[in-house]
Amino acid sequence: MHVLVATDAQWVVDEIVAALSGPETSFTVCRNGRDVTGVVLARTPDIAILDLQSGSMGGMAVTMDLRHDESSGAMPHVPILMLLDRHADTFIAQRSGADAWIIKPLDALAITRAVSALLSPDAPVFEALADTHTDTDTGPDAETPEEEPVTAG
Repeated sequence: MHVLVATDAQWVVDEIVAALSGPETSFTVCRNGRDVTGVVLARTPDIAILDLQSGSMGGMAVTMDLRHDESSGAMPHVPILMLLDRHADTFIAQRSGADAWIIKPLDALAITRAVSALLSPDAPVFEALADTHTDTDTGPDAETPEEEPVTAG
């Protein structure tokens, strides 16, 4: 499996590499979102993991750019997992064309579950993957697991 990671935060790279490393896994890291299109054209990854907040061109803009090029036939489809900062950003991920997302803070289980779901042939085309840290959410506005999955419509 070849994984493209687009982020300017080293800790994000470290978390993803730690979660997904294995003898069959290789990584390409883009520190600048503007470089992602060229990297995808040079070596199409099995999955792209894009940080929402990343330099001058974050995950939303990169996702929209990749989906635009895909729709014109200039680029193959690449499954996109977007890394979000908060639950409210799920709207951005959905509207930009991300296939799935997880909400920071990251952990190995959430990353591996998300990647496995996106790369399995029977996975839904569009699935929101929940924050695995819901045990820290308290109060009347805390989201429940039943509220997390979202399908495109």
